[in-house]
Amino acid sequence: MGEVMAVCISEKKGTQKVRVDEGFFIEEHGIEGDAHAGKWHRQVSLLSFDTIEAFKAKGAEIGDGAFGENVIVAGIDLIHLPVGTRLKCREILLEVTQIGKECHSHCEIYHKMGECIMPTNGIFARVLHGGHMKKGDEITICTGLES
Repeated sequence: MGEVMAVCISEKKGTQKVRVDEGFFIEEHGIEGDAHAGKWHRQVSLLSFDTIEAFKAKGAEIGDGAFGENVIVAGIDLIHLPVGTRLKCREILLEVTQIGKECHSHCEIYHKMGECIMPTNGIFARVLHGGHMKKGDEITICTGLES
């Protein structure tokens, strides 16, 4: 069982995301108002709270959404979830579609710190069923019975 630590969106691609009080997840689209939403396999990005905190401990001064992540999750080892894993939060159902990503043009964080955690620690999902998500919500790995 995990906990949603933040929901973030950005209006333009290539920019850091900003925290929102609540995100509206649209089936087969992504989060309303987010530039990365659309009909493709990377509708929503997720990153582990613990991974972000470890990166901050190295001296990175970053806020929620700095890596372009939509959802920050505590309590679930996201990077080790296999593709196809389903995550449930309230009525929202997400399906993991990709682990990590290639970084074509290094971001501002990479230039400051010499590394970025999103390409190796971020996961991506598509929205199978929509709904609202906010900080403090419980997020769980589906066992097949509740999906």
